[in-house]
Amino acid sequence: MLITMKELLKVASKHHFTIGAFNVTEVSNFKCVFETAEELQAPTIIAVAANELDFCEKEYYQYVREKLMNSQVPYCLHLDHGRSLQDCLRAIQAGFTSVMFDGSHLPYEENAAQTKAIAEIAHCINVSVEGELGTIGNTGNSDEGGADIVYTQPEEVVDYVAKTGVDTLAIAIGTSHGLYPEGFKPVLQLDLLKRIRAVSDIPLVLHGGSGQDDEQVRQASKIGIQKINVASEYKAAYSYELNRIITETKDFKFAITMPKAMAAAKAVVAHKMNVFGCIDKAYLYYENLRRGEEA
Repeated sequence: MLITMKELLKVASKHHFTIGAFNVTEVSNFKCVFETAEELQAPTIIAVAANELDFCEKEYYQYVREKLMNSQVPYCLHLDHGRSLQDCLRAIQAGFTSVMFDGSHLPYEENAAQTKAIAEIAHCINVSVEGELGTIGNTGNSDEGGADIVYTQPEEVVDYVAKTGVDTLAIAIGTSHGLYPEGFKPVLQLDLLKRIRAVSDIPLVLHGGSGQDDEQVRQASKIGIQKINVASEYKAAYSYELNRIITETKDFKFAITMPKAMAAAKAVVAHKMNVFGCIDKAYLYYENLRRGEEA
């Protein structure tokens, strides 16, 4: 089942769970996430970063769409960190059901104006839009985020949502993109999250979900985070395990080594889904559809 972000998060909000958005660069990444979601019956967001759109040709996204559409599990196909109207239009033309425009590097009014323009176009063809207010940090090994975290200001949230018409909002409450140095423990500003939630009921998004403390994430979910992005942590598990196997065994038979690396990545994805509370929630979307038909 392939649906929009707005539809996906509406059910999650009603039943108080969070959905993971897992960035997939190529087929093995996609299989790790998709096969885990299928096994665990977990609603999932398949995300592709704008700077990775060129890595795979359009046939790859046709393959991904077909797999999602033919599944009984609800999915959204989402563009992550689009930096221009052109990025968003490319994703829409490829069949994505949600796009993010990241104007966090722009002055506030310009961010709002460009996000609004994209939302107006996307909504005409039933595509959801995510905006970003504040700036997510960067640990030094990611292409996204800023050098410093610029925390989201609650007083700007209401104005930004009203001006742009976005369906979801990515906020900055202490996370960074990429992998944290060993021993470093990031701290989420949960009091700030509570203040943001108090002024707006828009679905809130947490970028930089890799390496976060599980209990802090659970608390953030309870307060109002409905979508959490994950990329570096599960991709690192895959890469490290593949490198270990090849280094130790000198076995370059990828049909043998890659499934083992994928198993390591799947374990991370499954753990995240458990923390987010979205396992075995696919059936809720069919209940929602039945109620809609009865109405």
